[in-house]
Amino acid sequence: MWILANCPVPTGGPAHTGTATSRAFVNGVSLNPVPLASVTPTALATPANGSPWVRGEARVSGTVRRGNYRVDVKCDGTNDMGRATLRVVAADAPPSNPPSSVPSKAPKAGGGGTYAQEASDESSIPAGPAGVLIGLALAAGIGIAIKRRSKA
Repeated sequence: MWILANCPVPTGGPAHTGTATSRAFVNGVSLNPVPLASVTPTALATPANGSPWVRGEARVSGTVRRGNYRVDVKCDGTNDMGRATLRVVAADAPPSNPPSSVPSKAPKAGGGGTYAQEASDESSIPAGPAGVLIGLALAAGIGIAIKRRSKA
């Protein structure tokens, strides 16, 4: 989850960063300045004074129980502090009915010349009337090509 905080931009050189902590987090979260290009323009966020927003990504522990957890934020450059509440609703549970089988062959869809054949069929040429017509057309085409070459 992302933590977004509004920390005043410090004057005189200290870093514009912050830290967020909570018992729900795996560890403390470093908050770094949000680039100006990703901030909606406001009267406070101008190129002259920078963006007051800092952000960081937090990981919530898998052992956290349902409930409300306090999130404390400290702005490092100005020592401003803030507090928010994180509500943990439910943990992601594994599916109760995992799939009992895995498909073992391709679905009967598409496949060009292999349409209507089982996935286990070895032949890639249709053997029905369409196959006979294709074979005759190929033989006729080859015969015509050989006849033209021999005349030239």
